[in-house]
Amino acid sequence: MLPFKLVYHERYDLNLGPHVFPSQKFRLIYEMLLRKGIAAPQDFLRPNPASDEDILRVHTADWVHKLKTGALTASEVMKLEVPYSKELVEAVWLAAGGTILAGQCALRDGFGANLSGGFHHAYPGHGEGFCAIHDVAVGIRKLQADGAVKKALVVDTDVHHGNGTAVIFRNDSSVFTISIHQENNYPADKPPSSIDLNMADRADDDEYLGVLIPMVQKALDEFQPEIWYLKKRAAEEFQWRRHSPAATRGGLRTPFKSTSTQLWPPRKWLANTLKAHRYVSCTRQT
Repeated sequence: MLPFKLVYHERYDLNLGPHVFPSQKFRLIYEMLLRKGIAAPQDFLRPNPASDEDILRVHTADWVHKLKTGALTASEVMKLEVPYSKELVEAVWLAAGGTILAGQCALRDGFGANLSGGFHHAYPGHGEGFCAIHDVAVGIRKLQADGAVKKALVVDTDVHHGNGTAVIFRNDSSVFTISIHQENNYPADKPPSSIDLNMADRADDDEYLGVLIPMVQKALDEFQPEIWYLKKRAAEEFQWRRHSPAATRGGLRTPFKSTSTQLWPPRKWLANTLKAHRYVSCTRQT
């Protein structure tokens, strides 16, 4: 039995079929954790959907109404890049509820993980890049509203810049945001995070971790958050190889290595850090 809880719901799957966003991944991760004996059934918690009140702390009433009634314009669906459906709405409300629950677990146990979530391209009034609702922002606002935390740190290690995160928290001194991402990649418009670490193609593990770990440690030491959220992906290596212009010249040379080729954060550093800081992991695999 694990000393912390994992959060999962079978309705995280949007049942999209063949799609660039393979939503069956959440179920596959859950099954793999059980199959390999990494986790047992009692290690998982089943979330409730976030309430509309929770969602409205981050998103506009107009955007919430459009999602719940299917009143999105063709342009809004195009930006979202996934077909609109009732299953989509159910899944993202559940993902937000899962991240709320993972944060509550982290406050109790020191660590919590949601197998969905990390939808960092969602803006207050629209969705982008497979992201309709910004579950991490919803989770932070819920804990703040409950008086459970005052300050939070968001560390985004996705290959893509966390544009929605940057916009949501840009004028908020209670949330510090770090995004490490491939500079020459989506999105074209990258609004500033508190700290942006723009990595070039072909940056290797040592360069990546040499930039990221000191910056995260500095933020933890100086900002002193009561909780921090890591948004990561398990398919980072594939994404860097597929999208980097450098990867199309001379074969598949690794332009950037991240969470798929090694455990991040490194175990020793994370173990020491968790002694003093509560930590939430939200994993979005594309």
